[in-house]
Amino acid sequence: MARGRPTRARIELSAAAESFIEMLRAERNASANTERAYRTDIEDYEKFLSKRGTALVKADAVAARAYMRRLAEAGLAPRSAARRLSALRQLHRFLVSEGVRADDPLATLDAPRVGRALPKILSEEEVGALLAAAHAGKGVEGARIACIVEILYSSGLRVSELAGLRLGALSRDGRFLIVRGKGDKERLVPLSPPAREAIEAWLVARKADPNAAKSRNLFPTGAAAGHITPARIAQLLKELAVKAGIEPRRLSPHVLRHAFASHLVDRGADLRAVQQMLGHADIATTQIYTHVGGERLKRIVATHHPLARRKY
Repeated sequence: MARGRPTRARIELSAAAESFIEMLRAERNASANTERAYRTDIEDYEKFLSKRGTALVKADAVAARAYMRRLAEAGLAPRSAARRLSALRQLHRFLVSEGVRADDPLATLDAPRVGRALPKILSEEEVGALLAAAHAGKGVEGARIACIVEILYSSGLRVSELAGLRLGALSRDGRFLIVRGKGDKERLVPLSPPAREAIEAWLVARKADPNAAKSRNLFPTGAAAGHITPARIAQLLKELAVKAGIEPRRLSPHVLRHAFASHLVDRGADLRAVQQMLGHADIATTQIYTHVGGERLKRIVATHHPLARRKY
């Protein structure tokens, strides 16, 4: 018998937890992926509580601390544990607001200390090599990958946003994309001249794609979704990385999103404008790119300043 990944026994969520999930869906317009993540976190928490002989609506601070301690002992990374704690705090606050509980047992818990990880990016030279490799492609496939890379680097779109783009997302003059992102929020993203040219070339080449005849997707396929998948885009980028002389493990759609933002900030772009283009709800999320720029400035000073290597 083939050995596969161990399956985790699933349990049904309590009625109180299901009410919280329903709130996420109805009031916060949570995506299917977000809902699934919350459900998995809460399921694990309730399973732990059940083994201790208690329930979600009766769990106390001692049980909550024991759960967080168990996550740490299991080797869960501090960042993942902090995200888990955030989800459970939202759950308990909801239960208190609904009158299901009178107290929040997680209110006194401290979040695990999380170091601020700088995003992985490519240099401007590496992006240039990647774009050159993309434009060296021929035919329909060449036009498609060139269009994909130009849009990712020109706009900083999330890969899911790119994969699901419709033809109608292009403004009439072709200078902007109307993107529907997280929380079903729309934003207007400008396109660079090279990206506009790549889109125009793709729209011509797209006519030769047999999947395009009846599709309104920018990147149509014969898959069930009707458009290219994020996984396929990631795979195409890995293949392109090899042609560009870049280690495939260093390249992903999200790395290009980071490159887009960090290169803008490096060149003095307004942080609020970058936030808007990325679709970040909180500018604190965008501020990570000021740290990336800061690290680059440190390297420049250390390498080029006349006193950087002076010995006293």
